[in-house]
Amino acid sequence: MEINQLIWAIILSVLPVSELRGGIPLAINYALGNNLPILPIVTLIILLNCAVVFFIFFFLDRFHQSLMKVKVYNKFYSAYLKRLRKKIDKFETKYASYGFLALTLFVAIPFPTTGAWSGTLISWILGLERKKSILAIIAGVIIAGIIVSLASLGIIKLFF
Repeated sequence: MEINQLIWAIILSVLPVSELRGGIPLAINYALGNNLPILPIVTLIILLNCAVVFFIFFFLDRFHQSLMKVKVYNKFYSAYLKRLRKKIDKFETKYASYGFLALTLFVAIPFPTTGAWSGTLISWILGLERKKSILAIIAGVIIAGIIVSLASLGIIKLFF
């Protein structure tokens, strides 16, 4: 059994940008190639991506202000926030009336930079209610996980 592929799937599922959108296809490929059931492996990837939400909130609440004094972190965060700001502005303008459903839908869209990392950062920056945000983001992660899984299995097509 080639376990490296599963490890890479796990790593991709917790990284920003790729998240489960990168992890699930690799995990499904691993499961199919090793005659393993898909559901437990995909569930693991989804759960790990959900766990990231708690880590990000913890990090932002505890360490962000201190790390802003570190030049490399400040530069990285500022660049990331600049790219994300356009999405946040568009998100606020279009979907403010939808509330937390909008946050769920934003996270559920299976495109890079619209997952748990960005959803959590948006929630934190906007000062949204934490418990509702966590539920909305996790719901979005689960929806995205289902969409990406179905697409990876060829059951649905995301792109023409």
